[in-house]
Amino acid sequence: MKIQFYPKEHPPPHFHAVFAEHRAQIEIASLKVINGRLPRAKLRIVVSWARTRREAFERAWEAMMAKQKPEKIE
Repeated sequence: MKIQFYPKEHPPPHFHAVFAEHRAQIEIASLKVINGRLPRAKLRIVVSWARTRREAFERAWEAMMAKQKPEKIE
């Protein structure tokens, strides 16, 4: 699983999750898929992981909007 932000993003604040040929955009506030899809089991893992790191995701989004490099999210 790969989690990404892209420099030229658009609201709402979100991140991209990539697994094999599957891709999904996940809104940070709700942790719901807003575009694309992941296998159900992988989506549960990503959402669970992201839920405990939501503040880090919000900081990363803000950094991207300010054209700065975000911190790595562990």
